[in-house]
Amino acid sequence: MQTNLFDPNAPKKSTNLSINSDLLRQAKELRINISQALELRLAELLREENSRRWKEENREAIEDYNRRIEGQGTFSDGLRRF
Repeated sequence: MQTNLFDPNAPKKSTNLSINSDLLRQAKELRINISQALELRLAELLREENSRRWKEENREAIEDYNRRIEGQGTFSDGLRRF
């Protein structure tokens, strides 16, 4: 189940950005919604960073679990047919 990383109903806020002029020109030519594209990419970056942080915060527990499974296996090792 995916939870929202941000409130999609939060009001928009104006901001100033500096963008490569050639990228901006091409995006406008292709009628790319720059605000929407930026929001989508920022959400993707947030997901990636949150995932990286979660893995780092839980690294020790993950390593312990993997060592236990390597040494003892899982409860279904003798039951699986694949």
